[in-house]
Amino acid sequence: MLRQALLAVSKSERAERVISTSRLTADVVRRYVADDVGAVIGELTRKGLLVTVDHLGEEVTDQAQAEAAVAEYLRLLDLLPAGADVSVKLTALGLRLSEGLALDHAAAICRAAAARDVTVTLDAEEHDTIPGLHSVHAALRGDHPDVGVVVQAYLPEALERCERLGGARVRLCKGAYTAPGAYTRPADIDLSFVRCLRILMAGTAYPMVATHDPRMVRIASTLAVLEGRDVTGYEHQMLYGVRPDEQLRLAGQGARMRVYVPYGSDWYAYLMRRLAERPRNLAFFLRSLVSRR
Repeated sequence: MLRQALLAVSKSERAERVISTSRLTADVVRRYVADDVGAVIGELTRKGLLVTVDHLGEEVTDQAQAEAAVAEYLRLLDLLPAGADVSVKLTALGLRLSEGLALDHAAAICRAAAARDVTVTLDAEEHDTIPGLHSVHAALRGDHPDVGVVVQAYLPEALERCERLGGARVRLCKGAYTAPGAYTRPADIDLSFVRCLRILMAGTAYPMVATHDPRMVRIASTLAVLEGRDVTGYEHQMLYGVRPDEQLRLAGQGARMRVYVPYGSDWYAYLMRRLAERPRNLAFFLRSLVSRR
């Protein structure tokens, strides 16, 4: 119930005004959202961590806003080292205006990224955007075979999606949204996650295991060994600010460990979804609202 409440708050304009205008939220925002993205990328890279970077912003309402998002991603590419990745939400590129528009904008980012030896991953969003997400991804793979896509395990069709994504870069996550008919019990979501992971590890996809759940991390590592994948055959992904010691531990063991680094002023919805994924972080957030310590 707490998760559902937090997801509802993420869509509340009134709550956004109260929380985003409070001076006391700065500490918690900096924990999860990069203030100086260039400095954060440099620090993580020096520690042996890979990065995927997301410019926060979604649900644009006109073509000019979508073009501005593309321009920001093109600027971002200049900050990224070879081997980095950018995470792109198609609604920020105009998906709700036109699928063709989002495809053209995503292709422009993919072309610029390829020239810098950087990959692109299409992020998952609300359930009604999922068909467009996979349609754009399929169209892009013809010219950009390394473009990645996110599959959310809380959706019942996740297993079928994974079966159809042979040869693709697939970020598997539990999911941070709501959807009619979706799994809501943690045990059901975990079971779906493991089933999807088995398909990806046994197939030809490149699995990007996006979870902070210690049990799922162990299962992923075990399945990789059982399926004969070495450390270059898959990677772990975790959010900036969440379990940083575990990120360093995995990297220290030789695993490919990629940190999802968001940046930008449009952080409210992102932060609320992160709290919904890990409600224990709510205590940290509330303390930051009432104390400067």
